[in-house]
Amino acid sequence: MTSVICAILNLAWLGLLAWIILSYVVNFGKLPWGHPIRKIYDAMSNVINPILMPIRRMLPPVRAGSMGLDLSPMVLFLIIIVLQRIVC
Repeated sequence: MTSVICAILNLAWLGLLAWIILSYVVNFGKLPWGHPIRKIYDAMSNVINPILMPIRRMLPPVRAGSMGLDLSPMVLFLIIIVLQRIVC
């Protein structure tokens, strides 16, 4: 049972990392709406954003000039790592 939980946590960690990388590709690459990478990013966002919403409510974006820095993915990384240390 613990190996299944460890595999799920590893998959969550890799998925979150891939989602972050794809967000940079989509936002700075100016990909059109129909591009396959954008479709993958949107599908991953539908899964990851509901997980990040409670963290975003507790930790609003940090203001950096006229820009806001979202730290919720970093907090989720830390939660996943702590769970991995406890379970695996």
